Amino acid sequence: MKSTRSGGKAGGKSSRSRPHARSDAHSRIREGVAREAARLISTGEAGDYPQARRKASQRMGILDKALLPANQDIEQALQDYQRLFRPETAELSYRYREAALEAMAFLAPFQPRLTGPVLDGTADAQSVVTLHLHDDDADAFAHHLQQHDIPADTDLLRLRLDAHREGEFPVWRFFAGDVPFELVGLPSLQVRQAPFAPGDDQPMRRASATQLRRLMQDEDGSLDTAAGTGPDA
Repeated sequence: MKSTRSGGKAGGKSSRSRPHARSDAHSRIREGVAREAARLISTGEAGDYPQARRKASQRMGILDKALLPANQDIEQALQDYQRLFRPETAELSYRYREAALEAMAFLAPFQPRLTGPVLDGTADAQSVVTLHLHDDDADAFAHHLQQHDIPADTDLLRLRLDAHREGEFPVWRFFAGDVPFELVGLPSLQVRQAPFAPGDDQPMRRASATQLRRLMQDEDGSLDTAAGTGPDA
């Protein structure tokens, strides 16, 4: 009897450990796909997170969508990759963020929000400063640029506003010095709700000028402290 109970107990432990081992294995697969996706983006073989995730999973033979990383996982892997292999991206991101702050002051009437690689701190030579502008008069954006003699190429961009709505929105692209900009015109209500990120069911990460300044100050402090040159050094 003792032997039987002991065997059953051991069997119970084994059955409980299997889901845990499976979960660890799935996490390792997601991390591997995220790292490969990050490498593809950094080397220019993929242009965004959805494309990088698709290419990485195909190369690794991962067919189960439940094993694929979220955009945030790829973003973190990209930051890790660039810290190791592309340290110059930090300097470029900072310079583009400074340009973004200047542009956001100029575009203040439209409550601009920064999004994309420049905000994430993963900007590279192919990145642009992407700003979302907000006004119910779609012509107001174009008039503002024209009044200040800023020539721009126009286009349309399809975005999902939420789980049920999507549409095409005007885009203006131009250079300010050597910094490429992309302005996306959105309805005024979208200032409170960011559109969904491509290939994801989560709102894009965005920042106002105030939030961007705070982020840059926080990161500067972290770098100074890490280098031993902070205020308490």
